[in-house]
Amino acid sequence: MTDVREVSPAQTALVICDVWDQHWSRGAAARVDVLAPRINEVAEQLRGRGTLIVHAPSETLDFYRDHPARRRLADVPPLQPPSTPALPEPSLPIDDSDGGSDTGEESWYPAWSRQHEAIRIDDRDAISDDGTEVYSLLRAEERQTVLILGVHTNMCVLRRSFGIRNLVRWGLDTILVRDLTDAMYNPAMPPYVSHERGTELVVEHIERHLCPSVRSTDLLRP
Repeated sequence: MTDVREVSPAQTALVICDVWDQHWSRGAAARVDVLAPRINEVAEQLRGRGTLIVHAPSETLDFYRDHPARRRLADVPPLQPPSTPALPEPSLPIDDSDGGSDTGEESWYPAWSRQHEAIRIDDRDAISDDGTEVYSLLRAEERQTVLILGVHTNMCVLRRSFGIRNLVRWGLDTILVRDLTDAMYNPAMPPYVSHERGTELVVEHIERHLCPSVRSTDLLRP
């Protein structure tokens, strides 16, 4: 089902989830290299319209400790998110138990040190990888609508403390930007479909059970 609606940029935030500079999976890193410039284009245009941009490159915040976008969180009064139960949700439609890399036998290691350099961080933005900080900032700025994009759809985008499951649970109007995300999925695992179709299946799961999605082109319409 397709629905057309308008959202106020002044009441909206864009969360950029874990678009790191590097990744342990060569395939994942290569796809992020393609996504990052488009993510930056979307962030620049939305920022110019008054949307709050939240950069969430988890586990790299030491790199940004002196950045104004990180320091601004110190002035936000902490607000505990509501303890609403999670929405009922079946298992994901893909098997990512092997880690999801589709470029050979690669082992996990923390390859990332910062956000991808193609995505500019403005001093007016925010930097956080903590759900309570993000929730407190959104409420302080009265940002009820949250657009979320980044990687990986079946992992961090869903599961991080600032990810879709918690945003929805906290009563925020959450929307996935479906063409600016990518799953960690290996076609050698069930349901034995292409990597692209695996990502589509995860997006469809989110649309069916958690929140709607939007294409970036729709966000940038005049």
